[in-house]
Amino acid sequence: MVEVIMPRMDPEMKEGRVVEWLKKEGDVVKEGEVIARVEAEKVVFDLEAPKSGVIKKILANVGDVVPVGKP
Repeated sequence: MVEVIMPRMDPEMKEGRVVEWLKKEGDVVKEGEVIARVEAEKVVFDLEAPKSGVIKKILANVGDVVPVGKP
């Protein structure tokens, strides 16, 4: 199992807000495939799958704010 964590996109970033999920639970994804869009510091960036596999459970809903380093 691989956890997808909120990455730090710049040195000042402390958290990100989930804007959109492009994949859903049960979807097969490839490493590097964009799975969600996240907003931080008024910029939206793509969140990529760190490894190939199946999305088992989405822990953060659209609109949720997730601290850097947390799943």
